[in-house]
Amino acid sequence: MAIEVVLPRLNSYKKIYIAGPLFSQAEKEFNERIDKHLRDWGFETFLPQRDGYLLADLMAQFSDKQEAIDTIFYKDIEEIKGCDIVLFVLDGRVPDEGACVEVGLAYAYEKECIGFKSDSRSLMGDMDNPLLVGVLKGRIAKSISELEKIFKDLVTSQSFDSRIPAQCHSHTSHES
Repeated sequence: MAIEVVLPRLNSYKKIYIAGPLFSQAEKEFNERIDKHLRDWGFETFLPQRDGYLLADLMAQFSDKQEAIDTIFYKDIEEIKGCDIVLFVLDGRVPDEGACVEVGLAYAYEKECIGFKSDSRSLMGDMDNPLLVGVLKGRIAKSISELEKIFKDLVTSQSFDSRIPAQCHSHTSHES
């Protein structure tokens, strides 16, 4: 079943914020390919490199560096608040710092957070940072087909209110 067939019946998830590195031409092209898949599946997207601001462009426009930084910061927060899902691209030796902040904010705003990682590198051997995995509820796709399955499962799920991974529910206190 195609995702665009499911979405009209479920009005819950429509807009996806794509958080990831956007500094090299390769990163931008990768983000655009992900964006195209999401739009082909019937989602509206916010892709910061296309729909937001780039620091270099704003630095040419504003004489005050802080004004340029604030413009990006508040635009991205507004878009995160207005989205339903954040797709966090974890590619790189370590995930992009800005994208880590974006997915953290999204989690705090109770948005659904999903990861995509086509890169085999990891700072912690064969695993990703536990806090990032927790924010994503373990939902990290390694291919477009896996990503499509995660989105299909999400939009057809009836348990949208689960914000804490199941393995965390049994840990009510810390052991010393």
